[in-house]
Amino acid sequence: MFSIQSNLKALIGDFRLDRMMRYSVFVPRLYNLCRSLGFEAGRIMPSRAFCSDESQGFPIILITKHFGTFPYSHGMVGGVVATDLHGPHAEHGHDMVIIQASHVGYDPGTRTFGTYRRLQTREQECSDSCGKIGGVLSWYLDEYEFACENIFLGRRNGKCTVTIDNQLLSEVRSEGLFLNLERLLELENGNPQLVQTFSTSRSYLASGQLVAMLPADAWPDEGRRAIGRYLVPELFSYRRNIVGDIEGRSHLEANLVNPMPWIVTSESPLLVGAQVNTQAEFDRTFRSIVKEHSYHGRRLVFISCLNIDISPSVGQVFPLTKCVPWAAFIQDGKGNHQTLEQNEIILRLEAQSAANPDQIDLEDAIDRMGREKEIRIPPGELQRGYVTGL
Repeated sequence: MFSIQSNLKALIGDFRLDRMMRYSVFVPRLYNLCRSLGFEAGRIMPSRAFCSDESQGFPIILITKHFGTFPYSHGMVGGVVATDLHGPHAEHGHDMVIIQASHVGYDPGTRTFGTYRRLQTREQECSDSCGKIGGVLSWYLDEYEFACENIFLGRRNGKCTVTIDNQLLSEVRSEGLFLNLERLLELENGNPQLVQTFSTSRSYLASGQLVAMLPADAWPDEGRRAIGRYLVPELFSYRRNIVGDIEGRSHLEANLVNPMPWIVTSESPLLVGAQVNTQAEFDRTFRSIVKEHSYHGRRLVFISCLNIDISPSVGQVFPLTKCVPWAAFIQDGKGNHQTLEQNEIILRLEAQSAANPDQIDLEDAIDRMGREKEIRIPPGELQRGYVTGL
């Protein structure tokens, strides 16, 4: 049988998940890498393009701790980078850091990707993580499940047949799952060989390609059997009416729609979806950085990652978030820049110390602010603000 995994490798390339590191190690190493590139302590303005989920709060706290400032908000739900914020970001610091990350939950109990335990719910239920990616995938998964259950394999007079629901044969649909009939059905002069017409479906001779692709026992000797997971990505595609907004609600869906057949047929659709989005956002964003005049002459590091949120157990407040770096773009402020692939950026990070002498003590800083003399705004100033529209 055709290997889905081999084509998943073609889709996500050499995105290795085993090259992960804890966020408490990743962030100080990233800071020290920046310092080794000449970034000035106290003048680095980090930004993050993370999803809005509460599970991403712990990485943000660590970025604040090690870079000494709260990171600029540079993204939208799902881990999409808001490239129109490059200019404003550049105004907030001297040296620039951008961290983009899609994320996926992981349940260590079931050893599965795609869910995260929500501690603030009544029963601490698990739900999709990333919820945005899960929401996008749901329509495609439903379409796929319908096709799996309404395409049947059988035999007629010793020949293999494929029976297909009429809805899946309709070409007047504007969106939905569309079958690659030339791979499924035997064609003669470009036309499928009809065997029998039913009230809600039609039966055709199976193509020699499909017969060779599937194991012999996929075809029952009597009756018929739903094709199920034998409906592999090469046998279908999707059409979807996606609003053509830029970096808006449909941007993430546009990143995923073309590789969607491989995503929905994978063992962990939310994991693969997050990987694909990370790759797409790095490729798109680094090109926008090169063109951004506000970043010219600046030292800058842009890194894309996959955040893996390990659901907290009893007594834990935050997830044990892992970071899987994917790629990085570095410019030195003198007109030179380079792109580091996954193995290269990981080796550069691993060469850095996980100890950061410049890190701030957040509890002490917060406590000190609470003890500072209060600055009161005089009522007259407040009134003047109302009058002048300040």
